[in-house]
Amino acid sequence: MIGTDSRTIAHLDLDTFFVSVERLRDTQLNNKPIIIGGLSDRGVVASCSYETRYFGVHAGMPMKMARQLCSEAMVLRGDMEAYSNYSNLVTQVIADKAPLYEKASIDEHYLDVSGMDKFFGTWKWTSELRDTIIKETGLPISFGLSVNKTVSKIATGQAKPNGKLQVAQEKVKPFLAPLSIRKIPGVGQKNYQLLRNMGIPTIEVLTMIPVELMQKVLGKEGIHIWEKANGIDRTPVIPYTEQKSISTEQTFATDTTDLNMLNSLLVSMTEGLAFELRKQGKLTGCITVKIRYANFDTHTQQLSIPYNASDHILIGKAKELFRKLYNRRMLIRLLGVRLSNLVQGFQQIDLFEDTAQMATLYQAMDKIRHRYGETAVKRAVGVVSDTRHKTQDTRLF
Repeated sequence: MIGTDSRTIAHLDLDTFFVSVERLRDTQLNNKPIIIGGLSDRGVVASCSYETRYFGVHAGMPMKMARQLCSEAMVLRGDMEAYSNYSNLVTQVIADKAPLYEKASIDEHYLDVSGMDKFFGTWKWTSELRDTIIKETGLPISFGLSVNKTVSKIATGQAKPNGKLQVAQEKVKPFLAPLSIRKIPGVGQKNYQLLRNMGIPTIEVLTMIPVELMQKVLGKEGIHIWEKANGIDRTPVIPYTEQKSISTEQTFATDTTDLNMLNSLLVSMTEGLAFELRKQGKLTGCITVKIRYANFDTHTQQLSIPYNASDHILIGKAKELFRKLYNRRMLIRLLGVRLSNLVQGFQQIDLFEDTAQMATLYQAMDKIRHRYGETAVKRAVGVVSDTRHKTQDTRLF
């Protein structure tokens, strides 16, 4: 069966986003095979142009293999700050025109345009929005328009590059049927191989599998995959807000000027928040440090940063902000850190590290934390030895 969703959801996705930004900055890169990522053979591919995909290159591939597959490709390290700035430009265009939108990642947005057919026509309106984005930013962008997030996202994938596609309610099943199960959002390599081993190559075949069997094999995740295959997705478009944040702060029973302890605590706090980001599959675009002096004067410093979820980068920014804040040499009563302007999007820890060692290290640490608890692995500098009467408050906004 197919869900009776009466909504109209648009999914907009910037085409080969990092590559497109680089081509805007240097037109000599147009129509040439481009790979972005770590420059050494031990690095990984963060993004690549369609010209390189023809040779089998894809994101996440070891750079050494990518160079072998497409030896003529130009390899660029990339500039996350520039990509973040262009992402924000696109978001601003959407925010100025869309009634309800969600920034799902650095290069994609969902819009709920339900009911607009009565006034403008959702296809016409979304097409005009796409034209405006292309005109004002110079970036190619594709969109899918359908009854829910899942079908719209799949439609966008089929519309690429730089295209658009609408799938009406009655066309959902025939549209999905012939596609590979790999097209279903959330079906990773592991589940793809499992389903292929079960003799399920296409979405149509998956719809014929009893949902009870999918649940038995994959648990709740199996139910969600089965529903998506059947065009069912009740997930709402979540209004995007710059205020969305996670934070932690600590009040001291005894006011202090112990810089070693404060530095260690700052590292520990930031490390914990960065792990929480990665656990939720999110990135932050802004970091804030807060201090309250013994006389209750409270001061904050914040910094907009390229979207990130890496301990070593966020800790460096937090230390930089603390140095700017703590200039009165008075006793401190409270210390806090907040990460805001959150967006969904898994990051290859540092997309442009010359080697994959840092990413491997983070994956190993996070695996231990997931299994044994958040405090199971910590940086030595982040271990606070003085634990006298501290009260910690961690909040999600």
